[in-house]
Amino acid sequence: MKIKQIHHVAYRCKDAKETVEWYVKHLNMNFVLAIAEDEVPSTKAPDPYMHVFLDAGQGNILAFFELPTQKEMGRDENTPAWVQHLALEVASMDELLAAKERLVAAGIDVLGPVNHTIFKSIYFFDPNGHRLELAANTGTPEMMKKLDEVKWEMLEEWSKTKKAPKHAAWMHAPQE
Repeated sequence: MKIKQIHHVAYRCKDAKETVEWYVKHLNMNFVLAIAEDEVPSTKAPDPYMHVFLDAGQGNILAFFELPTQKEMGRDENTPAWVQHLALEVASMDELLAAKERLVAAGIDVLGPVNHTIFKSIYFFDPNGHRLELAANTGTPEMMKKLDEVKWEMLEEWSKTKKAPKHAAWMHAPQE
């Protein structure tokens, strides 16, 4: 078996309507589907929900569940806020910078662009507290080849030592 693509990724939201409107307005996603039930189809648990789906482009669907009878939404407090995030690719650096301008003008705090050598990113939070990243690829084929050649060695070294391998330290060297 080989996965064809991600069908959808689902997160929890505080308010389905607010979430849909935010993603439509700020990330230009299309609202494609809403499903609401009083019972969870997979478990048959009585748990009313609203499940909304947004088109993030090229068949990538981002979905959210609003769960009004559950405890207030939280996050994994044992994981730093920067770790769990959804990274969305934009076509160019111009598009990335224009997106940052629009987000900042709308009163959204934006970090970046951050230079990751093979891409540059901006970071911000949606109204539910989910961290989002917009990324524009900047890597060359040569850079990607160098990274591809060392990925398994790096993983093996990390697995044994739990220390950052230096095979790709060039990515974090000062840029000229």
